[in-house]
Amino acid sequence: MPGGTFRLLRRYCPLRHPYSRQPHEILRLSRSQFAIDVPDSLVARARSGCREAFEQIYRRFERPVFTLALRICGDREEAGDVLQDTMLKLFHHLPDYRGDCPFWGWLRQIAVNEALLRLRRQKRLVAEISVEEDDLPQDKGLPPAAAADAALLQRALEALPAATRSVLWLYHAEGYTHEEIAGLMQRTPSFSKSQVSRGTRRLRALLNIEDTVHA
Repeated sequence: MPGGTFRLLRRYCPLRHPYSRQPHEILRLSRSQFAIDVPDSLVARARSGCREAFEQIYRRFERPVFTLALRICGDREEAGDVLQDTMLKLFHHLPDYRGDCPFWGWLRQIAVNEALLRLRRQKRLVAEISVEEDDLPQDKGLPPAAAADAALLQRALEALPAATRSVLWLYHAEGYTHEEIAGLMQRTPSFSKSQVSRGTRRLRALLNIEDTVHA
């Protein structure tokens, strides 16, 4: 594969969003779905070529990788392709893992790279919420618990431009900083901040969430 196509950012991004007791911030997850403890012995066995160990890792992370890919790409078939590509990259690059960061953070970065690479190849990352479209009320926070239904949330996310959807999920659900998102998307921190603000307002509107709801 081309050297510039696949980059492993061996850096664990600590989650900055503890669970909020306020219902309008229900989508800020306390832990990424990737935050799964993996014994060093299991990783070592997988690195040595043990098929059973690799299959155990696959089963542990199959759902988190697919969910992240679905939220970013907005399509189940594409999410399945990202899952397959991510696990292939994991298999081939396991020897590169040195244990200087949590295994789950290292694997999550592979999945994020693969999902964004797919959007970039399709030239979909150019689609974002622009200033001209930003005629929604001031952001009052994330949708309340009533909007946390996964299917409803997915439909709303699919209605957002690809870049906006990606920024929202990476920031709110995975805990990436604006600076880290800017690096991943080859943009600026200001771009990330604007898409989080505009995207959150648009998401609330798509979910028909009234700003007065705080139950």
